[in-house]
Amino acid sequence: MPTYDYRCSATGEVYEVRHGINEQLSSWAELCERLGIETGSIDPEAPVERLATGGVVVNAGSLKNPEAPPCATGGGCPGGSCGF
Repeated sequence: MPTYDYRCSATGEVYEVRHGINEQLSSWAELCERLGIETGSIDPEAPVERLATGGVVVNAGSLKNPEAPPCATGGGCPGGSCGF
């Protein structure tokens, strides 16, 4: 089963979940259910966005950053290799 990264619009944090290729999560409540966590103080209806990570190696530290890395915005990677 493939893994997907989702960003919560309320917090900007990114979470990795596994689900079928034809499934798409759209709310914080759906994401929490899949992760097995409580919704806490975040609105259960807060939208979540599936990120296009398509096989790119992602540094876990960059997932908490709501800003896209320079290479994802066309700015290029420092030193000729991906710097995130």
